[in-house]
Amino acid sequence: MRYELLGPLRVSNSRRTHLLSAPKMETTLAALLVGAGRVTTKETLVMELWGDRPPRRAAAAIHVYISQLRKFLAAAGMDPARSIVTKPAGYLLRLEGASYDVVEFQEAMREGRAHQAAGHPEAVLAATERALALVRGPVLESAVDGPVLTAFAAWVEEERLAALELSVEARTALGRHREVISLLGMLIAQHPLRESLYSQLMLVLYRSGRQAEALAVYRDAQRVLRAELGLEPCRSLRRLHHAILTSDRLLDLPTAS
Repeated sequence: MRYELLGPLRVSNSRRTHLLSAPKMETTLAALLVGAGRVTTKETLVMELWGDRPPRRAAAAIHVYISQLRKFLAAAGMDPARSIVTKPAGYLLRLEGASYDVVEFQEAMREGRAHQAAGHPEAVLAATERALALVRGPVLESAVDGPVLTAFAAWVEEERLAALELSVEARTALGRHREVISLLGMLIAQHPLRESLYSQLMLVLYRSGRQAEALAVYRDAQRVLRAELGLEPCRSLRRLHHAILTSDRLLDLPTAS
């Protein structure tokens, strides 16, 4: 069995993939998956499903959703009595040996960061590409409004960006900087206040022999940050700008492939 929450929610077995068509059931299972291995309280589920305007019989409705989810998981091949356990405060979802894409993503990111700290760019690239392949799109197909799923979706997006930055850094360290110029330009357009992206684009442009364009990227960052936040670029971005201006040899790679 396999749970997938890094995109539209899916539950699959060796034969087929099972999808939930009812948004409330999808939200309930997603909230349980975010808290897998821990009790998700009834109050949390109420907030995820209805916000601060729950129906009069919210507790009964949640009981129905849990019952329906157990039937759904049984049809997918799970033992419903063991997969969703009723507790005094709420419900506990047990993975019971099922694989879970969120766990695999976290493991790949830990591995990538460890390899980065050890200075192994090839291994960083392999780990981050594995992590990125798990992210299939925005969390859930229905709207994400509750605090738990909103925070989870924000975490997924932040970690996806972190994986992309690690991947770019690894490719740059391997001398493959030209591969990531277009990607960084696209990411900056989507996240114009993320200074680390400007820094990476400046470096790869410089290493591609495009010093003037690298300096133009700094001016773009300066303009956006001043207009949007009233701030100057951070210290590391200013240092990189100065290093590019002076053609600091520390920016050069010993070798390039």
